[in-house]
Amino acid sequence: MLKDFKEFAFKGNVLDMAIGVIIGGAFGKIVTSLVNDLFMPIISILTGGLNFTDLKYVITPAHGDIAENAIAYGSFIQNVVDFLIIAFCIFMFVKLIEKVKKKEEVKVEEAPAKADDVVLLEEIRDLLKAKN
Repeated sequence: MLKDFKEFAFKGNVLDMAIGVIIGGAFGKIVTSLVNDLFMPIISILTGGLNFTDLKYVITPAHGDIAENAIAYGSFIQNVVDFLIIAFCIFMFVKLIEKVKKKEEVKVEEAPAKADDVVLLEEIRDLLKAKN
């Protein structure tokens, strides 16, 4: 069982996936900071000082020690913006990778190897031309 787990854990796909998850987590933090610290303040200025994280619908207001019960739709809007930026960046990265792969495929397809019989027939043709 330990041997099977070792084979599974150290396959290339599993390691690639683990690296992708780690990089994705770090990338998510960068995008969240980008949205919170750069985009949302600009959007706030454009909307007259509106801070999206403060937007909420209060169901029951706070009373003494009891906290308010509210739907924080402003945080939802901010998370949607985060998602859209991350999705766009990943889309652009995938397009870039596909473009590089297509260029590599074209280079490989440009020089197909000739079959042995074709090479032999061409040599015979060239020898016959040389005799004439």
